[in-house]
Amino acid sequence: MSDNPVDNNLPNASEDNHIITERKQKLAELQEKRGIAFPNDFRVEHKAGDLQAAYGELEKEEIESKELNIAIAGRVMRRGGPFVGIRDVTGSIQFYLGKPLQKESDDWKLLDIGDVVGVKGKLCKSGKGELYVNVESLDDVRILTKSLRPLPDKFHGLADQEAKYRQRYVDLIVSQETRNVFEVRSKVISGIRNYLTERSFMEVETPMLQVIPGGATARPFITHHNAMDRDLYLRIAPELYLKRLVVGGFERVFEINRSYRNEGVSTRHNPEFTMLEWYQAYANYHDLMDTTEEMLREVATNVLGTTEIHYQGRDYDFAKPFERLSMFDSILKYNSDLTADNINTLEAATATAQKLGIHVKDSWGLGKVQTEIFEETVEEKLFDPVFITDYPAEISPLARRNDENPEITDRFEFFLGGREIANGFSELNDPIDQAERFQAQVAEKESGDDEAMFYDADYINALEYGMPPTAGEGIGIDRLVMFLTDSPSIKDVILFPHMKPKAD
Repeated sequence: MSDNPVDNNLPNASEDNHIITERKQKLAELQEKRGIAFPNDFRVEHKAGDLQAAYGELEKEEIESKELNIAIAGRVMRRGGPFVGIRDVTGSIQFYLGKPLQKESDDWKLLDIGDVVGVKGKLCKSGKGELYVNVESLDDVRILTKSLRPLPDKFHGLADQEAKYRQRYVDLIVSQETRNVFEVRSKVISGIRNYLTERSFMEVETPMLQVIPGGATARPFITHHNAMDRDLYLRIAPELYLKRLVVGGFERVFEINRSYRNEGVSTRHNPEFTMLEWYQAYANYHDLMDTTEEMLREVATNVLGTTEIHYQGRDYDFAKPFERLSMFDSILKYNSDLTADNINTLEAATATAQKLGIHVKDSWGLGKVQTEIFEETVEEKLFDPVFITDYPAEISPLARRNDENPEITDRFEFFLGGREIANGFSELNDPIDQAERFQAQVAEKESGDDEAMFYDADYINALEYGMPPTAGEGIGIDRLVMFLTDSPSIKDVILFPHMKPKAD
């Protein structure tokens, strides 16, 4: 049986089963020879990446003169004669076991690609200029974990995209590209957290199980609490709880949160997703746009080392000012055959929507019809960073009305690469207006809209104590990471995305 990885691009169940059986026999032999099949007493003292950074450029003689004793562990990724390549979380390195020791070492004879090994020895450099650990004792190569399943072909990885999502652990083993995506994701979240905490925002945690789901218009997941004998909802957004904290006196708060919406699965949607939401007292939506622009610019620079980003065949530059455009003006800009008269009354906008093939319900007002036209004809054209502002009050139940035009709100959505990335607004802190809007949402729900909001009496109660002028925003972390890593699907940036059941 060859030690080379099996090519899972052409699956062969019979061959895989044979390999698994063979490896189980090796595991049994390890158990018999040393009594412990999965030891946990090897202590790592060095990392491959650190060794490469510190000594990779030194000459062979200089390294050997230092007589560096190395203790390192990692997964076996390749074998070539006496040299074995292993990889840990930081990078790769080789170890070398000469033929005399090979003949005596039980672990060497039972070693397969995919095994996790612990290695001790002197650090050296080969004639080809590669670092390796020279093993000088039988006890200095130990199989710590026996891999019973063969890895995919190292050159192709998992060719089946669905298999990458379903078996992310295998994808991470064989794909440096995949590991890079999630390293960037981690750094983006850390960068956002640092940006906000450095500006006196306090990180908080709010309930995931809620009596009333609020903060967004979406269909929630429902669960049941047995002890209380009542239904609860997985949160669709943390917004209403975060604003309760502003009422309570925490003037700058944020939460990097998991939210849940009972919606379809697509390249842009996952039922479970990560958002940043932050709220700032004595600020308005213009302040949020300024902060968003500055934060994204800083995060891109710190994480990627540049503000110039390539995404799905297009180039972007965060160093340039982000455009700001009202929803009304964006419809006219991206529909050159339309004029203001085509969308400035309910009758005209309805006729325009119908000509565009957009279904319009009788209960919709002008703002809702305009929004549908915008979503169907504009959104996917918004590639360069742009804040779309002045959303209709009809579809913005939590946003503050504009002082000059109460039919619109002080709200924006931020678009990038043809996708909505963020939503922010000056908060509605008038409890009477908010109660009326909740009532309108209840009417929508009663008429069959599963995504309409509930009436949240406790939130109204909180507003009646007085919330200072406040602005708040939510950013979709998953979609932002998609953009920063040139990933076409949201599943590429979620470690364990939800998948439809496999067909029988």
